[in-house]
Amino acid sequence: MLTSRFLMGRHREDLSEHELEALERAVGSVTTYAAREELVHHGTEIHHSMLLVEGFVCRYMDGLDGHRQLVALHVPGDFVDLHGFPLKRLDHDIASLTEVKVANFPHPDLSRLIVQHPNLGRMLWFSTLLDAAMHREWIFRLGRLGAIGRVAHFFAEVGRRLQMVGLSDGSLFPLPLHQSDLAEACGITTVHVNRVLRDLRERKVVNFKAGEVVVHDILALHALAEFDDRYLYPSAATQPEAKEKRRHP
Repeated sequence: MLTSRFLMGRHREDLSEHELEALERAVGSVTTYAAREELVHHGTEIHHSMLLVEGFVCRYMDGLDGHRQLVALHVPGDFVDLHGFPLKRLDHDIASLTEVKVANFPHPDLSRLIVQHPNLGRMLWFSTLLDAAMHREWIFRLGRLGAIGRVAHFFAEVGRRLQMVGLSDGSLFPLPLHQSDLAEACGITTVHVNRVLRDLRERKVVNFKAGEVVVHDILALHALAEFDDRYLYPSAATQPEAKEKRRHP
């Protein structure tokens, strides 16, 4: 199923089999894109929303100086631009970081789906609220953490999200990004990223090499990142037995 990872690990169990079948039937088409290809240009009117099936996608904004800032990273199972359904246009660009496959949902079909299946409509809304929660966490990361904390937080979040959709065991996961992508997501220079990665490797916390992340010390990673996954709203069944908490007593 193209939609098998939608909300996986994030209360997918709240959807009935009938609703999941209806979501699958609503797929209008499937599109593949090469790596580093623009999927949506800001300001362009859009008529469908994309569910990421395979690969990694980013949302980004360009400064007047030409420097790019990544404002979100999407993994399989994420709706990339569902908020474009009511907005009709995006205020940022969307591009593939790797070769990707997306399932396209025409907006008229989404409208019918929401009317015919109100609970599914609420869960689609829930998925956009998850995006908002992650945006707030990214603001916290950029505003309050130092360089090593920002990079550690990025690894911790992506690893947890991939774990929830069955693409990581918690200690090893694919992350086919360049160091420049990591710099753009964390608001630091590529040179600084290189120093941070060396520091994390020498501390025996994380090793990032050849598009793969190996976590050697998850507790140390979460401590450096001040990471608490509750903003990701995981299902209870996906929660580790013991976790360190960060800001919320």
